[in-house]
Amino acid sequence: MKTGIVDVGGGLRGIYAAGVLDYCMDKGIHFDLGIGVSAGSANLSSYAAGQRGRNYRFYTDYSFRREYMGMQDFLKSGSYINMDYLYGTLSNSDGEDPLDYPAFRDNSMELYVVAADAETGKVRYFDKSDITQDNYDVLKASSSIPFVCKPYPVQGRFYYDGALGDPVPVVKAFELGCDRVVVLLTKPEGVPRSPVKDEKLTAGIQRKYPAAAHALRQRASMYNAGVYLAQRYAIEGRALIVSPDDTCGVDTLTRDKAALDLLYQKGLHDGEKVERFLNG
Repeated sequence: MKTGIVDVGGGLRGIYAAGVLDYCMDKGIHFDLGIGVSAGSANLSSYAAGQRGRNYRFYTDYSFRREYMGMQDFLKSGSYINMDYLYGTLSNSDGEDPLDYPAFRDNSMELYVVAADAETGKVRYFDKSDITQDNYDVLKASSSIPFVCKPYPVQGRFYYDGALGDPVPVVKAFELGCDRVVVLLTKPEGVPRSPVKDEKLTAGIQRKYPAAAHALRQRASMYNAGVYLAQRYAIEGRALIVSPDDTCGVDTLTRDKAALDLLYQKGLHDGEKVERFLNG
């Protein structure tokens, strides 16, 4: 039986999924396939490398650093979040908290990273072959929130956040051969995504990247449809949705150590649901 895990990201709310994944590492839970969207791609990379607690440090320590994000970077480079600091300076082999690339590479888990082409708005699923030692550009691209960040170049194309292409890639997981899939959401399952924030960001990219702007306008409806499909699969026993009962006040860019800790603990606790699902 082929098992899969989907991490939909959600900026700093991704610490909830980091807690679930740390629980999985504690219990030796292995997945055959993982699909990461935005921050979810980074979460799954640390998970594949077997580096328990690494994601937690990124959310609760490094995110508070000026080098990580801030208006200074936005005014200087056009990106509020410094992807090169996250997935370069910190993550490279000579960095402060390097990804264990050999362990990541040698893990048998297939890994797909979702991004959206800035010029066409179309989804792109990168895989492990697109990630090499000290070249984590696909993670940077998948996490580049429109307007908040410039699109990131990979292999000669520019890409935005994967949530513009496939925000809840549960269907993709089944298409790739999974029999059972765990879907990690970072907001309560019953809370639909509103298009209000996306509409505001759309104005910032409409002129230069109209196709990506169109995809961004569809993001909320695609997310909600993806959650609905996951719920249908869950009724059939083929999927499990794991989501927090509340977000503890954490939003995409919320830097509040106490709130982040609470959300992480919720994930660590809810990881038990994954164990029950896979053993059931």
